[in-house]
Amino acid sequence: MNTFCADTAIIWQFIGEIIYIIRIIIPIIIIVLGILDLGKAVMTGEEKVVKEAQKSFIKRLIYGVAIFFVFSIVKVIFGLLGVETDEGDTKVCWDCTTTPHNKSCLKYVEEIKDTEEIEDNNNNNDSI
Repeated sequence: MNTFCADTAIIWQFIGEIIYIIRIIIPIIIIVLGILDLGKAVMTGEEKVVKEAQKSFIKRLIYGVAIFFVFSIVKVIFGLLGVETDEGDTKVCWDCTTTPHNKSCLKYVEEIKDTEEIEDNNNNNDSI
């Protein structure tokens, strides 16, 4: 292979797993915190506190939605800069970080594991 992204696909897949988990946890945290804040505000009965809690909740929702669009924004910026994320070695990095369970990412991870097994077998045969 001799390419950076293909040779480090396992690392990119691990990073992709972390990003995937974050993309699930953030909305849950936003909803729970929003419910708690709005519940507290309603319990006080003050209109000013309720409006502040609503503003806070809306800001959190915007941040949460922005997290889902980070990859699209990065892809657009890369496109404007002339960096292709759908071709060559960059595709491996992109696929493994955005969709770690993608077939192309899994293919590269398996190739790395197979290469490591072959190298281990060759090293064991050399020592005999």
